[in-house]
Amino acid sequence: MADRYSDPVYHGAATTRRALASRHDEPLLPTQAGDRIAVLSPSSGLPGLLPLPYELGLERLRKEYGLEPVEYPATRKMGSTPQERADDIHAAFADPGIRAVIASIGGDDQITVLPLLDRELIRADPKPFFGMSDNTNLLAYLRNSGIVAFHGARVMCELGRPGAMHPQTAESLRAALFTSGPYELRPAERWRDVDRDWADPATFDAEPETRPGTGWTWVNADRVVEGRSWGGCLEILGWLLMADREIAHDLSEYDGGVLLLETSEEMPSATEVFRTLRNMGERGLLQRFSALLMGRPKTWSFERPNSPEEAARHASDQREAVLSAVRAYAPDATIVFDVDFGHTDPQLVIPYGGTVRVDGPARRITVTY
Repeated sequence: MADRYSDPVYHGAATTRRALASRHDEPLLPTQAGDRIAVLSPSSGLPGLLPLPYELGLERLRKEYGLEPVEYPATRKMGSTPQERADDIHAAFADPGIRAVIASIGGDDQITVLPLLDRELIRADPKPFFGMSDNTNLLAYLRNSGIVAFHGARVMCELGRPGAMHPQTAESLRAALFTSGPYELRPAERWRDVDRDWADPATFDAEPETRPGTGWTWVNADRVVEGRSWGGCLEILGWLLMADREIAHDLSEYDGGVLLLETSEEMPSATEVFRTLRNMGERGLLQRFSALLMGRPKTWSFERPNSPEEAARHASDQREAVLSAVRAYAPDATIVFDVDFGHTDPQLVIPYGGTVRVDGPARRITVTY
């Protein structure tokens, strides 16, 4: 069979895709079955240390989504340098045969990769990028480059979920990959935040235990807000603010937007959450947004295996911290708590820099892929 990526007709289509997508913040054209998708580790090379969920995620990309994953030199390399990871990002975006990019997992030092990136190279052939957690760095970078990316769905965590992907994660990822237009998010029917050991093969023999969904909690739900999204993992945003990196100098860029915030498995205290949001307010940033979607907080980790009572207290304390900060700096903002797009399961894929509609009276959230 001929290689479609050497076909001049295919390259003509790729040129058309680039021309359409190069306009500032235009949605990218959907991925198609059979496309090659780059699998990168812009943060940690954990696939080399914990291959079981990674290999499972690759298998699902092939069998369930019909995509062909393509790995790069640092994808499975623990301790790769920032330059090696930047080189992989450049190689993926420069290859016209790669039609989407997905992160294997997060980490904690992707901020060191950002100064090494070539913005013009990446802009020359924009393509969908999927990631979250430490990949907030790259999401913010791409948004500032005029490229709409996607918050959510990493190979090891969501695609490599034991047993099967959560159906709501699988559905939203499929819609983000292969369709364009509005997609309504729904509260999780069942969810979890307790993990199992990826190094133990028995972990993958059955699906993890889940518990019934609790729905969303709405505050100031008397209006409809529609705007471009920005945000991500709260801890990473704090680092970007401290380094003054990938934050728009003209804060009016965020006016009327929808702020996405979620906290990681490190489970920052309510005090830390409040202080980060307070500092965003003191910078004049928090009050620019008309709506806030707050991800369901992670309340359990291997380092802090909270009891159900401790977990509930952590979630409640975080909610109060968020409310205190938003009331002080953006009292009219619509807030929706416990949206499933963070470090819990399922994980709904949300366009980053794209359009999000928050309909308070109807209690509906719709994104545009």
